[in-house]
Amino acid sequence: MLCKRIIPCLDVKDGRVVKGTNFVRLVDAGDPVEAAKAYDMCGADELVFLDIEATNECRKTMCDIVRKTAAEVFIPITVGGGVRKMEDITELLNAGADKVSINSAAIKNPELIREASQKYGKQCIVIAVDAKRNTDKGNWEVYVNGGRVNTKIDALEWCIQAEQMGAGEILLTSIDRDGMKTGYDIDLTKAVCNSVNIPVIASGGAGNKKDFLDIFTISKCDAALAASLFHFGEIPIPDLKQYLFDRNIPIRIAEKEV
Repeated sequence: MLCKRIIPCLDVKDGRVVKGTNFVRLVDAGDPVEAAKAYDMCGADELVFLDIEATNECRKTMCDIVRKTAAEVFIPITVGGGVRKMEDITELLNAGADKVSINSAAIKNPELIREASQKYGKQCIVIAVDAKRNTDKGNWEVYVNGGRVNTKIDALEWCIQAEQMGAGEILLTSIDRDGMKTGYDIDLTKAVCNSVNIPVIASGGAGNKKDFLDIFTISKCDAALAASLFHFGEIPIPDLKQYLFDRNIPIRIAEKEV
């Protein structure tokens, strides 16, 4: 059985890590390179960097930060934000990213997924899906541009299409739960995991250790992502991993942590 992954997410704005609630009310959480180094040392399995304003500002993502981080850390790095075309993907991979996350551009041009997957391999291509429940329709819809724009696209249908086009992984964020610390959206995560055959990263809503246990035991997700819990030291990653390990969740723990 593959180990479950614990992934800190570093949302970056103006060169700083920030964290908010429901994609708004942002507060500063430190220097991205230093944060990445600290997470590498404390046992994080991967890192996700998201340049949260790159798409809205119509600019490329933070290759300089990626380059500096890749020189300092030795765990896989996924980078997203402002990725619009193949050249952007190439530039990020050349800067040291192991995977590239695509959101808005994939919605506008799904063929970008196929092209990128064929050129670099599906293991490099992550599709970020920011989903919000539509209570009237009884489904979840995909939002883009940092959660500002509702595409009206059904999230489950989009995840299935993304896999068919060549996506290697889904980074699934619940806008309803983002920053709320009320637990992951288990219904959403289960529905997506049951619809695709590629790894799914659950994101949005972690508030305590049990939330990680629940998402791993109730859904089939492969990884759990969190931000503020880790950034502000509320749950140290070694403690979380030991908690999960003690409850029979397959998790990577360094010998010094056991």
